[in-house]
Amino acid sequence: RLVRGTGRARPLRARGVRRGSATDRSRVLVEIAHPRGAALQARVQRRARAFLRRLDVRGVELSVSLVKDVAIRRLNRTWRNEDRATDVLSFPAGEPLEGVPGPRPLGDVVISLDTARRAARQNGSAVHEELDRYLAHGILHLLGYDHEKSARQARRMRALEQALLEGSSAPPLTHLGQ
Repeated sequence: RLVRGTGRARPLRARGVRRGSATDRSRVLVEIAHPRGAALQARVQRRARAFLRRLDVRGVELSVSLVKDVAIRRLNRTWRNEDRATDVLSFPAGEPLEGVPGPRPLGDVVISLDTARRAARQNGSAVHEELDRYLAHGILHLLGYDHEKSARQARRMRALEQALLEGSSAPPLTHLGQ
């Protein structure tokens, strides 16, 4: 389901993301493509659901993959023309199909577990803290935020990431991509 592009999210239209209804459950699929990732699968799934709830995003399907550096480097080279490993890549699903029942595809977040482990050692933090940061960052990209567009958007994205990581509710997403 990867969408060829820059790896950066385009803002979603409001009809593609449901907000507010408690009955609109989101689905989070976690794929493990790293030998040390299985132990983190349930936690990543729980955190992704919690982040979506805090952002008041409901009724979507999110795919998260934990991969090795070699895999994320290949994706980064293919989709962003950057021949290096990176921490996280986001691939928006695009416009939802009209009339298709079930959750609306939000997109894919691909996280390098190797990079998270290295960053945790360098920062003196736990691996799951790095994964949480990458996951929050990736989800915000899927929702249209892009820290490379402007200093204002970078500040907004950092603030939203911090709110997610601290467990507080994020401000409503009324101005996606701004």
